[in-house]
Amino acid sequence: MNRTTAGGFKLAEQWHSRGYLPHFDGELIPQFVTYRLANTLPKEVLDGYKQRLDQGSISEIEYHALVDVYLDRGLGEAFLRLADVAEMVEENLLRFDGVKYKLHAWVVMSNHVHVLFTPMNEHKLASIMHSIKSYTANRANRMLKRSGEFWATEYFDRYIRDGKHFSNTVAYIHNNPVKARLCMTASDWAFSSARFLGE
Repeated sequence: MNRTTAGGFKLAEQWHSRGYLPHFDGELIPQFVTYRLANTLPKEVLDGYKQRLDQGSISEIEYHALVDVYLDRGLGEAFLRLADVAEMVEENLLRFDGVKYKLHAWVVMSNHVHVLFTPMNEHKLASIMHSIKSYTANRANRMLKRSGEFWATEYFDRYIRDGKHFSNTVAYIHNNPVKARLCMTASDWAFSSARFLGE
């Protein structure tokens, strides 16, 4: 990848310095967050999943798995399939690495984003997500010459319990494009931290 940010810095120069798989240190709590485009998960489908969760017929893990499987179908307005929009979303994640959060892993799919980060400097998850979604929605709408809702209002977050959960989550994020049959290996996907780690 030889893309550059608006400031002229190569993405690899911004993030490649990690060069290793970050480990869970347990001091602050890493968060696994999924956020999606509006119009990608019908309310009746999501309500059905939530009802099953509330009734105890599925676990929280199964609930999130159902949401992810539905999103991987790539339904709705998949604006993130456009390289310039996906690049802008990725660059925004990188911009605040080391400022608002420590960024561990990410992938920008066609209609949703998975990201693993640890909030820092007293930044709260809700504030971080509001900032990410607000900025990128405004930029994307300008790029697409459209108006209206870009991201769905809600996002799905899970805190990381331990080192094994951390490692499994990184692997899940990196393998999402492979699982969705969008590429052969995780490092082939253009908008993912996997390409910097050579996975």
